[in-house]
Amino acid sequence: MSTVGAGIPEPPRDEPNSAWLSEEELSEARRRLPLLYVEAVPVRVDGLGVVTHVGVLLRANPAGEITRTLVSGRVMFGETIRDALFRHLEKDLGPMAFPLLPASPVPFQVAEYFPIPGLSAYVDERQHAVALAYVVPVTGTCEPRQDALELTWVTPAEASSPTFHAELEGGRGSLLRAALASVGVLG
Repeated sequence: MSTVGAGIPEPPRDEPNSAWLSEEELSEARRRLPLLYVEAVPVRVDGLGVVTHVGVLLRANPAGEITRTLVSGRVMFGETIRDALFRHLEKDLGPMAFPLLPASPVPFQVAEYFPIPGLSAYVDERQHAVALAYVVPVTGTCEPRQDALELTWVTPAEASSPTFHAELEGGRGSLLRAALASVGVLG
């Protein structure tokens, strides 16, 4: 189906991965419209499905500060939410993480990030973004990749600590708290 008549240009056919924006295009898009993201809180569960550990990434942000964060990334044009979630989990946790994606990917929360502090609990100085957030059990071996320095597994009680939440960037401590509450292990 052509989208040219609808005012939406078709992606170039000769580009191998036309779903990616160039840095210039991404910068322009970030200035003009909200972008869709997925965020995942990786967890380990026991035989009854009760969360026993929560995984949080340690990384250096663009300012060079070491912070904690969650698995997160953009949804590409033409990509399903499920595919985006799987891609970012594999990208951040490694190919042997073996995430168990839900049969019906319904987020526990929709987080709206603004470049201006105070408009919501979530801040992203680069852009206005909307993130669909999921709790995702992982069963395999996690070896962080990309810009993650390490993956730290903590108990739900440790993850519930206000001190721990303060270490998470962009208000993600609030998102982690909501994740723990959604699975009944908020300490």
